[in-house]
Amino acid sequence: MMTQPQRVGQFYAPEEVGQTFLSIARKKEFRHIRVSGNEPTLHRSHLLTVLEQIPKDFQFILETNGVLIGHDPSDAKDLSRVPHLYVRVSLNGASPEDFARLTGMKAEGFGLHLKALEHLLAEGVDCFPAVMACFSSPEEIEKLRARLKEIQPDFSDFEEEELILYPFVVENLQKGGIPC
Repeated sequence: MMTQPQRVGQFYAPEEVGQTFLSIARKKEFRHIRVSGNEPTLHRSHLLTVLEQIPKDFQFILETNGVLIGHDPSDAKDLSRVPHLYVRVSLNGASPEDFARLTGMKAEGFGLHLKALEHLLAEGVDCFPAVMACFSSPEEIEKLRARLKEIQPDFSDFEEEELILYPFVVENLQKGGIPC
């Protein structure tokens, strides 16, 4: 439990975050705003307030592992209120076993990635999968392609994520018994 959050960095109101994103995008003449890392869906109301700050003439790209959206379909329903949203669901591995090895979580958690895609589609949210497949066998990747195709035909042509082996990444993989 974090009892002194001021020791780990700055915390900003969602309105300030949204306006900062918008200011940078306008200054740089960007039409897309993307949030990635540190699981932006952890605080739903904060995220939704940030999204409300972004006008519809910008596309907002939300990168998530989808675990929370897969667990609670109301997350997808809330996100569906943002018409200019594109959700990139990042799957950790191509199978439940890969998921467990890469995350240290229970293998069953892998199904939440897939459920997230299903929930988002059911609510009309534009989404697409990306897969960290570099630690998966070709057979596991083909099984995943078939499963994703069942959800949405074009999902079988998912984006493959590249893992950059920074020293801390190598250390974490080695701790998990994953050779790199």
